[in-house]
Amino acid sequence: MAEWIEPLIKIALVVGASQAAVAYLVLVERKAAAYLQDRFGPNRVGPWGLLQPLADGLKFILKEEIIPDGADRILFLVAPLSILASATFVFATIPFGYVVPWPGSEPIALTIAPNIDIGVLFVFAVGSLGVYGVILGGWASNNKYSLLGGLRSSAQLVSYEIPLGLSVIGVLLFSGSLKMETIMTAQAASGWWWVAIQPLGFVVFMVSGCAEAARLPFDLPECEQELVGGYHTEYTGMKFGMFAFAEYLHMITVAFLAVILFFGGWHFWGLAPYTEANEVGFIGAVVRVVVLNVKVLLMIFFFMWIRWSWPRFRYDQLMDLAWKTMIPLGLVNLVICAFCQEFLAQDDYVTRAVLGWLAVAGCFAWAAASVSSKPVRTVAVRPS
Repeated sequence: MAEWIEPLIKIALVVGASQAAVAYLVLVERKAAAYLQDRFGPNRVGPWGLLQPLADGLKFILKEEIIPDGADRILFLVAPLSILASATFVFATIPFGYVVPWPGSEPIALTIAPNIDIGVLFVFAVGSLGVYGVILGGWASNNKYSLLGGLRSSAQLVSYEIPLGLSVIGVLLFSGSLKMETIMTAQAASGWWWVAIQPLGFVVFMVSGCAEAARLPFDLPECEQELVGGYHTEYTGMKFGMFAFAEYLHMITVAFLAVILFFGGWHFWGLAPYTEANEVGFIGAVVRVVVLNVKVLLMIFFFMWIRWSWPRFRYDQLMDLAWKTMIPLGLVNLVICAFCQEFLAQDDYVTRAVLGWLAVAGCFAWAAASVSSKPVRTVAVRPS
């Protein structure tokens, strides 16, 4: 296959699949929310509501496009495009499988840009650019509520990028590479998923990932009760749809990263050699794709479950959690991983796991002691 045709086909497939996935993940989330709240979800458009995403997309297209008076027209239009572009570019280095044998030619890698040595760094660097779209959208709208939403978002996203990066460093130390394929191969070779060895790092990653994706309980940039609609208050039609689309893409990205970094990627016990050996046949390639994407779907459902189970944080609680809790926990995990890498044998995963879970137990004990040491507030009641 020609060198320029294969990337174009991959890009078209990834963009088309991501659009379809976002559309129907919205439907899945609405159904899950209805189930958790003991009510009916969308069930009017098509059988079992399966055509509801098409109706929603048509509504976005037919909605009137409005640009407020006094808004910076160019930046107002650039903002949703920039956040959507950054959310889409991230998928350039994310593997959806390993390789697929192709008769008469080299195997086809199931990644747009395969074997990038800085794959994890690329995802973090490009994903962090999305904050510019949020800030531009809030500032260019000429609306004080939108501006406040943009300011809150910039503070939130910048703050949680620090613990997010700290939580990943331990994985990189144990895997010895920034390449995502190597990280999954290292977990398959050891037989241990890094979540079992670094549970503290996984918790920090998940909390920071929810905050980076602006998902409940961390949707402070757009919380309706305080800011009308946040940074996209003045956006309508497809411009608003781009913001919503980018938010779901961020959630999918965090789910892929969680599975690749902490849950072994395409590795699963009992399916060897399909999910362990580097050279596999067609059946092995299909098994890898299925295992990886099933894990990602389960992780996405976990995000949806969190959304409808936890109340929203106050803004001061959000920032305290990042700077006073997540960053110290990320540093603790980093110190433990560095100690294990320096003083323990490379194949001594049992001791590493014990130290990792002892760190979690220590954090729980410290939290319980901190809560019990706080003075109890008493309110004097005047007798009637």
